[in-house]
Amino acid sequence: MATLVIGDIHGCWEELQALLDKAGIGDNDAILAVGDIVDRGPKTPQVLDFFQSRLNVMTIMGNHERKHVRAGRGEIQLSVSQRISQIQLGSDYNSAVQWMGTLPLFLDLPEVTVVHGYLEPGLSLSEQNPLIVCGTMGGERILHNRYDHPWYELYDGEKPVIVGHCNYTDSDQPFIYHNKVFGLDTSCVMGKSLSGLLLPSFQGISIPSRGNLWERVRKAYRPPKKPESIKIVNRWSDQDNIALIELVNKARIVSETILARFRISSNYSRLTSRQQAKLYTDKVGSGTASVLLQMARVGNLDFEAARKIVRRPERLDSITNQIDALRPMDEGK
Repeated sequence: MATLVIGDIHGCWEELQALLDKAGIGDNDAILAVGDIVDRGPKTPQVLDFFQSRLNVMTIMGNHERKHVRAGRGEIQLSVSQRISQIQLGSDYNSAVQWMGTLPLFLDLPEVTVVHGYLEPGLSLSEQNPLIVCGTMGGERILHNRYDHPWYELYDGEKPVIVGHCNYTDSDQPFIYHNKVFGLDTSCVMGKSLSGLLLPSFQGISIPSRGNLWERVRKAYRPPKKPESIKIVNRWSDQDNIALIELVNKARIVSETILARFRISSNYSRLTSRQQAKLYTDKVGSGTASVLLQMARVGNLDFEAARKIVRRPERLDSITNQIDALRPMDEGK
């Protein structure tokens, strides 16, 4: 019996089926995903149904599944890709989230260890921080603050480890480090490929993507830009709400990036709170975009607050452009 381990699927149903065909998977073979089977792609419901209903098929929890579970507990708000998945799933959404909450964070197979994100050196699987294993931003910060080298260079486990979450090669080919770390995320939903690894042979298999599916999905769920000459009714549609959630997330990211640049300066920590606030205000200026950024800076920006500030959905595009203009030019992806 063979086992096919698959990288981040993200709702790419057609590519998943093509990969299974190319791998020659039979009824007695096992299929295992590294997590992030949902969000961004056009057919999250079909992918979820496949992993919920088929025998010898399973997935571990990725950071995207974890976001749905945390939002279901009221800990965070859904981001754009999760909100779109919620719309796609309709009345099946709550049961899907409950199922996501049952997924394991890792699998310890005879040949390999499988996790979605990263592993910290010197710790057993049971000792690993879930934030790190699941590939969250918090887990990334922990590794960045503790170690001077990428986690895969420090990996000291006895067995090879298979991961997803990051496209380390930034290409359509998997990442292989010293035959000990196998990174299977090859950005299928962004237009590159869907990759898998057959066990026990460790044979790699890839299928080209049908294009930047995430870009197509985003456009499909966003309202068209209306001419200025048309009087726009002040009514928020589902698509407007999705765009507003995206704006909130962008404001938070840009605000944190600006603050990070300030913190690099040795003088910033010596400033009083009032002086730090003034420095930030000088950077972001005035206007609606700056109000959103100021609220993000102090941790008070949420969906409802943003809607009160934006007031009308037709202002979303211009405010988004204003925030984009304040993004530091050297910000990474």
